[in-house]
Amino acid sequence: MSNNLITNSIDICLPLVMDSFSGNLGLLYYSHIPVIAISLFFGFFILIRGKGELLSKVFFLMALLLSLWSILDLFTWLSWDTRVQMFAWSITTLVEPLLFVVSLYFIYVFIKKKDAALKYKFLVLTILLPLIVFMATRFNLYAFNSSECYSLESNYGLNYKYFVEIISLFAIALFSIVSFKKADKYFREQILILLIGIALFLFSFFSVVFLGGYLAEVGWGMSGYKFELYGLFGAVTFMGFLAYLIVKHKAFNIKLLGTQALVVAMNIIIAAQYFFVESNMNIILIGVTLILALGFGYVLVKSVKQEVERKEQLQVMADKLSAANDQLRKLDNAKTEFISIASHQLRTPLTSIKGFVSLIIEGSYGEINDKAKDALEKVYASSERLVHLVEDLLNVSRIESGRMQFTFEKSDIGELMKELYENFILVAKSKDLYLDFKLPDEKLPMVSMDPAKMREVISNFTDNALKYTEKGGVVMKGEKTENNTIKITISDTGIGVPADEMPYLFKKFSRGKDTGRLHATGTGLGLYVAKNIIEAHHGKVWIESDGAGKGSRFIIELPIEQAA
Repeated sequence: MSNNLITNSIDICLPLVMDSFSGNLGLLYYSHIPVIAISLFFGFFILIRGKGELLSKVFFLMALLLSLWSILDLFTWLSWDTRVQMFAWSITTLVEPLLFVVSLYFIYVFIKKKDAALKYKFLVLTILLPLIVFMATRFNLYAFNSSECYSLESNYGLNYKYFVEIISLFAIALFSIVSFKKADKYFREQILILLIGIALFLFSFFSVVFLGGYLAEVGWGMSGYKFELYGLFGAVTFMGFLAYLIVKHKAFNIKLLGTQALVVAMNIIIAAQYFFVESNMNIILIGVTLILALGFGYVLVKSVKQEVERKEQLQVMADKLSAANDQLRKLDNAKTEFISIASHQLRTPLTSIKGFVSLIIEGSYGEINDKAKDALEKVYASSERLVHLVEDLLNVSRIESGRMQFTFEKSDIGELMKELYENFILVAKSKDLYLDFKLPDEKLPMVSMDPAKMREVISNFTDNALKYTEKGGVVMKGEKTENNTIKITISDTGIGVPADEMPYLFKKFSRGKDTGRLHATGTGLGLYVAKNIIEAHHGKVWIESDGAGKGSRFIIELPIEQAA
């Protein structure tokens, strides 16, 4: 073997090249020139379409590197001057691993939607520095095999080049897997397809280049490098795939791409039959089959695309609805917090006003005339209503923020009802209404409850029954049911509740249509608070009515197992 550097190698290399391609250089040109043109086309197309986006610039750099590698490789095949061959070959030593590093950069920018940190760029430069420094030395190419017409690569440079490429592949895989686990379902599809595209691009490039070098080393000589030409076809194909992904990545869908790939592959397979048939009948049949396949493929892709677009529209609507719900939730929380703060600020002065007015009415500050006393009694009644309103608002705030506190203890529910009956009997008489109280002869079981909260609920129901009853009266009834529960019923002969209003009565700020006529100052919060208190006792509360003007029944049911 001769390892001399011969300046003019046309007499040696050209016959070897011709022999490697059986006298036909078409494959050599066909594998390089279209790849160079197509790569540059994809690169400029994405660069122009991206309008200065970083991802488009990185892809353009990938296309430029692939084109540069193809140009340099073409020089190593066709140059008559061994110095040109050695120069081109040495440059590919840097371009090849750089293509892997830029692919990693492309993956990073695509997933993170931002540029890499300066420290990572410095790290990559440090790794590439040995290749840059020793590119033109004997640590890279140390001789030229004049008998086989190819450069001899140093093991140091060759192994380090493969080391950089393998490290890049490992980094791509690791970064993609970590990002895949953190991404949502929609973005996972994009990462998966991106990883497949990059992997196929680099694999088709790396494996065939590596195979060509290996075959040349084990004795195939220049013919071994012929295999690298086929890798360029795969590389440029998957570069087009990546270009498609960049253009469509905002509306990318694996199902649509899979359908398109299937249709294209099917038509290519059918069209390829033309190379293997000779009879006119077979040619006609293949043509008809191809036309039908194209037609059905078009319909299939169109239908899948429409389905994907509909799903994307629904996803956009769902995202908007979710964002709107989040905003409403924030506003609701802000409103609840405001009510809580405002109510706390109002409760203290209102309680003070109520207390001082009560002392004035009782004569603690001296005698007052009847006219002033009447006015003060109205002030007292108004302040008492405001105190109840503030307490309701505070309870709503506590319920919605989960801060409602209960002190459960065993109590006599019958005794509690009796106390409330005695409190409301004068109110009923002042309105010329009757108020009856009914308990069974046998004492009701002791109930585990918060006495203050339960008093508030029953008091609210009784007060409402008296407020909205013009004639007749109210009955307070407690009993033990066959279902082993304690049932409390507050029934009245008042305005009743239409059936269409019942589902809304226990909601916040909800009042019946006819309630404003009899009691204009109600807030619609009492029943909402009462429902939440009863549910906290693991009980049930509901309303029954035979219709407007036919009275109503507010019913509380507490399980004895929970309450005993």
